[in-house]
Amino acid sequence: MDWQNLYESKVVDAPEAISKIMRGSRVFIGTGCGEPQHLIHAMVEDQNLQDIMVYQMLSFTLSKYVDDPSFTRRFSLKLFFISRAMRKAAFEGKIDYIPEYLSQIPRLFSTHRIGLDAALVQVSPPDKFGYCSLGVSVDITRSAVEHATMVIAQVNPKVPRTWGDSFVHVRDIDWIVPCEENLVEALPTVKDNEVARRIGHYVSQLVDDGATLQIGFGNLPYAILKYLDGKKDLGIHTQLITDGLLPLFEKNVITNKKKTLLPGRVVSSLCMGSEKIYRYVDNNPVFYFRSSEFVNDPTVIARNDNLISISSALEVDLTGQVCSDSMGYLFYSGIGDQVDFLRGSSMSKGGFSIIALPATAQNGSVSRIVPHLSEGAGVATTRGDVNFVITEYGIAELKGKGIYQRVMELAQIAHPKFREELIDVAKKRHYIFADQLPPSTEDLLFLEGYKSSMKLKNGKNADFRPLLPSDEFAYRNFFYSLQEKTIYLRFFYRACA
Repeated sequence: MDWQNLYESKVVDAPEAISKIMRGSRVFIGTGCGEPQHLIHAMVEDQNLQDIMVYQMLSFTLSKYVDDPSFTRRFSLKLFFISRAMRKAAFEGKIDYIPEYLSQIPRLFSTHRIGLDAALVQVSPPDKFGYCSLGVSVDITRSAVEHATMVIAQVNPKVPRTWGDSFVHVRDIDWIVPCEENLVEALPTVKDNEVARRIGHYVSQLVDDGATLQIGFGNLPYAILKYLDGKKDLGIHTQLITDGLLPLFEKNVITNKKKTLLPGRVVSSLCMGSEKIYRYVDNNPVFYFRSSEFVNDPTVIARNDNLISISSALEVDLTGQVCSDSMGYLFYSGIGDQVDFLRGSSMSKGGFSIIALPATAQNGSVSRIVPHLSEGAGVATTRGDVNFVITEYGIAELKGKGIYQRVMELAQIAHPKFREELIDVAKKRHYIFADQLPPSTEDLLFLEGYKSSMKLKNGKNADFRPLLPSDEFAYRNFFYSLQEKTIYLRFFYRACA
């Protein structure tokens, strides 16, 4: 039987396809903007379905039903990441959050640690060879399709056809439901304010031309992308493609020329945004979509030289521990791709990671640089994984530094009104010397006027700025590296023999 006849033999309407799911089944649903909305609505409306366990990485459509007792009696939601639409339900205990590194989720399906009786996915129409595309959701969906007992696919002409490991042949689909509908659109709430501008300014200082970037999803990473538009030949290896990257493509900032892994290609596993980005990735060979098992594998990430991971957090404590998935005992988002990329970037030749966050929350009443993480908060990223932390008050470099230096670096980038309190707590815990003075409460951006930069003959940039309290150890090493005569001429001080 040729694939066209095979295709026609599998076509059913949504209610009939959903009727193939047995009570007590474990059902996977495609991710985020790639979720099959028509199939989801049909599943919820089928009153014969009982005790269904739903697995999904990022859910939007089901948020319309989580407050309905009829739904919660019949369905149990297991999510690997909590979207804004699902946050209230998570706070109320209506979903079950599964904390897991994205790179390892596909293996949960392939090893049947999480068995799947059915997978509901959305695909493009087949090409002349019978291959459909998973479109904007390859991520963990690829593995679910390969290992679920039954695959039900909504064939939607509006799904972009993406290159890479997105293709599924008609023979590997059990039931086909044709339905054209717009994809879910998800755009962060971008606040292009002074805080974002300052953070973007500091991030741009660390990003060299030719670097390969990973950009996390969220309001802040999205907002600071615009401050990279003066860079050249950037590359992208990231879990998620968003509209925020489009201006950098249009200005030829992103060329992928200098990438050491798959040069010329944007490597990703997921796309979320507007119709504009969906059309941009459609049949575009520059975009190479692979499973999260590949894209998020730290050893794969490390094959990119100069890989810079940029992500955000809710809190960072004085020792460098990062909380990004919970607000105290309340689960807020998820581990996601942060740890995978922080570890991959640290193994990359010339690579490093950046945690960017505003210095305060709740209209400035709460510091995000804290003496200790909130009670119940999860440590998504350990203190040993962090390279740089950036707020609107500057850059804290933590890699290779002890607790004393970390305290001084992080207190320096906290909001001025919280710095003295942070130093006092650090003294009580014997993190720093009892007579240590707090960083100046003056806005460190006042010092911007005293900064300068020049390009050296070897092409590298040399930056000049005033000394800061956190420079103590570096300044000490510099002092003792000088000859005695130089010390005397510079400081009118004669070192003891």
